[in-house]
Amino acid sequence: MGQTCILIGAPIDTGQKRAGCLMGPAAYRVAGLAQAITDLGHRVEDRGDVALPRLRGVACPNPAVHSLAETVGWTEALAEEVEDAFIAGMPIVMGGDHSLALGSVAGAAAHAAKAGRPLYLLWLDAHSDFHTPLSTTSGNLHGTPVAYIAGRAGFDAFPPFPAPIPAERICLYGIRSVDPAEHAALLEHDIAINDMRVLDEHGIVKPLRSFLDAVRAAGGMLHVSLDVDFLDPSIAPAVGTTVPGGTTFREAHLVMELLHESGLVTSLDLVELNPFLDERGRTARLMVDLVASLLGRKVFDRPTRSFG
Repeated sequence: MGQTCILIGAPIDTGQKRAGCLMGPAAYRVAGLAQAITDLGHRVEDRGDVALPRLRGVACPNPAVHSLAETVGWTEALAEEVEDAFIAGMPIVMGGDHSLALGSVAGAAAHAAKAGRPLYLLWLDAHSDFHTPLSTTSGNLHGTPVAYIAGRAGFDAFPPFPAPIPAERICLYGIRSVDPAEHAALLEHDIAINDMRVLDEHGIVKPLRSFLDAVRAAGGMLHVSLDVDFLDPSIAPAVGTTVPGGTTFREAHLVMELLHESGLVTSLDLVELNPFLDERGRTARLMVDLVASLLGRKVFDRPTRSFG
């Protein structure tokens, strides 16, 4: 019998400045995410979209930072929602920009701490998102979640991250755009950085299997955060932060199939889908297909698609 997947909508647009990501949860529903999951023998419980709570006064000394109160509000609401969802099954957070991971991973970390298990993070993204609110020059807080998760300073406006994840339990995978300040900070941490150069030299499989082996050996839980820009923009145009040289259709599905075979994934983010930039729902449907691969669909089960 399959597992229960808890769908949580996170219509968040405030972590960056290009409008459209708030439509992401609706796009996943229209693209058939729930049906794709149930077709694989799993159960689905859609809890609707999280609502932004009443905002409280917060401040940051960096004048570039925008939408801080909203981002803190989303973080608190999502952390609570995701932690609660673990009681019923596997949380799948439908975003929304990547600032949602400030809350989703916090909820997963709180649950893992109560369960007495180590939490690991697989960050499938073109960007390292290792800025803090103090170091960002764009002021876009979708570039800060990994720093918050790893316990970096500078997040005084946010609730303390429950049980920060040690660097050796974080794997950045598919990275190809890192700011100088992020790079300098990453050098001070022992985070596994599998950028596209590493994947080109060693292949898609070896670095991922090595990380999954570590998760398995520790009896860990695994949170996967999948950004649309992990994919090459030629196959996934619906993202405001396109970076050429991303994973291909085949590579992305192989990653998902390896994750399924590992049996280790306990929670999932789907982030940065901007339907306003999509081509007839092409990117939304590809993301749904990738979730299906993560949940057990095999290569030969993949339906024929027509975008004509």
